[in-house]
Amino acid sequence: MKILISDAFDASLPNRLKKFGEVTDDKSQLADANVVLIRSKTKAKKDYIDSAPNLKLIIRGGVGLDNVDLDYAKEKGIEVHNTPEASSVAVAELAFALMISVPNRLIEAHSTMKEGRWEKKALKRTELMGKTLGLIGVGRIGTVLANRARAFGMHVIGYDKFVTYSDLVELKSLDEVLAAADYISLHVPLNSDTEGLINKETIAKMKDGIVVINTGRGLCVNAEDMGDALKSGKVAHYATDVWPSDPPPEDYPVLSAPKVTMTPHIGASTKENLLRIGDQVVEIIENFKG
Repeated sequence: MKILISDAFDASLPNRLKKFGEVTDDKSQLADANVVLIRSKTKAKKDYIDSAPNLKLIIRGGVGLDNVDLDYAKEKGIEVHNTPEASSVAVAELAFALMISVPNRLIEAHSTMKEGRWEKKALKRTELMGKTLGLIGVGRIGTVLANRARAFGMHVIGYDKFVTYSDLVELKSLDEVLAAADYISLHVPLNSDTEGLINKETIAKMKDGIVVINTGRGLCVNAEDMGDALKSGKVAHYATDVWPSDPPPEDYPVLSAPKVTMTPHIGASTKENLLRIGDQVVEIIENFKG
């Protein structure tokens, strides 16, 4: 068995995989690979799969499979797995860190101090306690975030077309979540239903001064509409870790919009998460029957 590690995983993983066969990170050996390990950067679409005639297994380290052509892989007899359980805490903690940074004015406070300015009077804070967090997507990550938000005294509501019960989240329709939330956090995969889900129409249904957190998928937000809403003040702040590409185009509207906190797609990049991903990769290959 030949295993190609195409994207960044924990440094210990190659040695852990040697018991299964040859392990390489040389992408020029794709044609000989039986197993390919990818994260977000590699796009395992039709052309990629066609370049790997010996491929039997694709493992995507992380949540979601929108960078894999699942139908074509199935047609070619290729198994596809991801590691959704591994990343929940890492992504939820970043979402919460972004959310708590906004009312505490952390970015502004740090930046002005570095500039030699003492803005004690100008930097008025608000609290998360008593505010309503609206989750769009109540899966593993959303549930972990809900637990942390409740610990801060937040009321947590959420919408998920596939979830009918949650003991942590009060489930509502999408329109009800948009109308009631003080903070909205996105945790949905990218598909035909969710692409551009946050747009001028859905933003219009939100409270004035809403804060939107996105650690899901960049394309779930219409960037031009978000930029306009930030400029008008309808959206008070947008905090995002996800982009249409890594890195985003230089003219991506969010980059130049006011009241934005940005991180370079680091949601799943904790040391602990990479180790958990490695554990699941090993388990998947051990159970692989191909």
